[in-house]
Amino acid sequence: MSDDIADRHLVERALASEALLEGGFLHVRRDTVELPDGAQATREYIRHPGAVAVIPLLDDGRLLLERQWRHPVGRVLLELPAGKLDPGEGALACAVRELREETGYTAREWAFAARVHSACAYSTEAIELWFARGLQPGPQRLDEGEFIETVACSADELDALAARGELTDAKTLIGLLWFQRWHAGRWPLQWERAVTIA
Repeated sequence: MSDDIADRHLVERALASEALLEGGFLHVRRDTVELPDGAQATREYIRHPGAVAVIPLLDDGRLLLERQWRHPVGRVLLELPAGKLDPGEGALACAVRELREETGYTAREWAFAARVHSACAYSTEAIELWFARGLQPGPQRLDEGEFIETVACSADELDALAARGELTDAKTLIGLLWFQRWHAGRWPLQWERAVTIA
């Protein structure tokens, strides 16, 4: 959208860029940019490979979520299953893999919902939201050092948690909104058969 002529009065032009940190999968950069008025400024941001989040629908109408410790915020959060894209991996393949690894479930059908920017002021991270249904249970395949507890919640339970300020994860709140709009017939989905992963 920033290529649109109507937005040119808002566009910043990169003049220089330097690496501040090259981590395991996050990279921090500092860019010098020219502002629309010709002045210069710096922008520090995190480069992220992208991620997926899954909205898993159980046959009884509840959603499958997970609880895990999140070190940066120092607490256990209730979240949708999610994970980062591996190099060269497509978003749907990542969604299938993450659902299976983190929850043990596989899904018969999938539907793309949206692509969201979780923290666009300081990160390039974009998360694709995917619905999954026709779930079949199986064993979790957690990564080493990963500890996740699965929990099933109704949309009403999640809505009440959100209203009380207890559901704070952004991708999960957006996923709940998508579920509510889809369930009400307002935001349609195009379902497709599952992909197979090893």
